[in-house]
Amino acid sequence: MRISIFFTAFIILISCQENSSVLSAQSEKAGSAIDKIEKTDSEWKKHLTEIEYYVLREEGTERAFSGDLWDHKGDGVYTCAACALPLFDSKTKYKSGTGWPSYYQPINRTNVGESTDYKIGYPRTEVHCARCGGHLGHVFKDGPKPTGLRYCINSVSLDFVDRQDVAKDK
Repeated sequence: MRISIFFTAFIILISCQENSSVLSAQSEKAGSAIDKIEKTDSEWKKHLTEIEYYVLREEGTERAFSGDLWDHKGDGVYTCAACALPLFDSKTKYKSGTGWPSYYQPINRTNVGESTDYKIGYPRTEVHCARCGGHLGHVFKDGPKPTGLRYCINSVSLDFVDRQDVAKDK
């Protein structure tokens, strides 16, 4: 019995790692179309608030239910707080109950990169801005249809642009 449980857990772990590698490779390929922004740490510190720097540049996490966008209901686009790249459409936002803004898909796969994060002892898929590399949060496979994904994003990593203002910029 113990051997079959161990074997099953081992197979699941390997499957997750293979899927993460495939997703990461696809993200890197898709992300190559974005012009990268590179700044020194001191330039980022001048540009970002202390909490923005902690989350976006040091891959920190804000406390659940503490951000200004977790329960935001406006119609528009969520952009990277560091470089203003459009990341998520409000039409894909949903209430996950986690305390962080959650989306079932990014605006497009080119704008959001992925990598594997082992910081808490097991692999998770970390998501970052494809232009500036800013840490956004993580994506999990427990979201709603149509994708089954939950992009769990730190509020401080995002800015909101009303849809009317997005239309004016075009």
